[in-house]
Amino acid sequence: MYIPTLNDMLAARERISPFVHRTPVLTSRILNELSGAELFFKCENLQKAGAFKARGASNAVFGLSEEQARRGVATHSSGNHGTCLSYAAGRRGIPCTVVMPRTAPQAKKDAVKGYGGTVVECEPSTTSREAVFAEVVAKTGAEFVHPYNDHRVIAGQATCSAELIEQVENLDAVVAPIGGGGMVSGTCLTLSSLAPHLKIYAAEPEQADDAYRSFKAGHIISDDAPDTVADGLKVPLKDLTWHFVRNFVTDIHTASEHEIVDAMKLIWKRLKIVMEPSSAVPLATILKNREIFAGKRVGVIITGGNVDVDKLPWN
Repeated sequence: MYIPTLNDMLAARERISPFVHRTPVLTSRILNELSGAELFFKCENLQKAGAFKARGASNAVFGLSEEQARRGVATHSSGNHGTCLSYAAGRRGIPCTVVMPRTAPQAKKDAVKGYGGTVVECEPSTTSREAVFAEVVAKTGAEFVHPYNDHRVIAGQATCSAELIEQVENLDAVVAPIGGGGMVSGTCLTLSSLAPHLKIYAAEPEQADDAYRSFKAGHIISDDAPDTVADGLKVPLKDLTWHFVRNFVTDIHTASEHEIVDAMKLIWKRLKIVMEPSSAVPLATILKNREIFAGKRVGVIITGGNVDVDKLPWN
């Protein structure tokens, strides 16, 4: 298992700079008052293809040799990684196949196709996803770019927190959502080297809390098919992301479905931005654990904005 380093993040930052945005940081007086903290929202919902995963996908795709690139890329994804890999593959002019749960939001399936990717559907479980994906790779010979358990992907995601600590000085903590752990791992990679005093918190739905239970147990615990409104956070940790979580994360907090939806509404209303339920989980956990964050300067990573506006969770 190759563990990416700060040099991998720096190389990724240079490699992907023509293909991703340096996303803005937003603040809200009302949200500061509600939390008792100073919150700085890193808006990866405004990233290329609508999610932070454009960073890791672009690093993987543009790091391929010409021979690898000719065979194209493939992945399994509930949405954003597949969309972002399709985006990056399209920019390089190579094919991309994405295995997606049949229950994934139609908006995310359409986004993959819109960037030129091919969608192959599977049942909504990790077991089905991995079995169907194995068939796709056997047929195409494509390069597998894992949604998060890939050193190239983690190095790309790590560029997000590198930007954040340049944009906002004197942070005390950073909070990011956790599913498989790609963004959290990238955050750990960067901050453990460049800002080791910062505390790193992961935020997870109560109904998909395998990372929380893994963290408390000291080993990976996987759920095969959790059910939560935060559809981007249903996947389990893997060995590479677990390395970063167990070594560098301060704690993992969880939020209920009701708390996630309420936080999503707050962000829509107060920041005036479109973001998906997974991105609301950090704010939900901050408001739930106000005593931990009160008086602190906290970076909050809003991971994506690819939401089906015809099926908003408060409807």
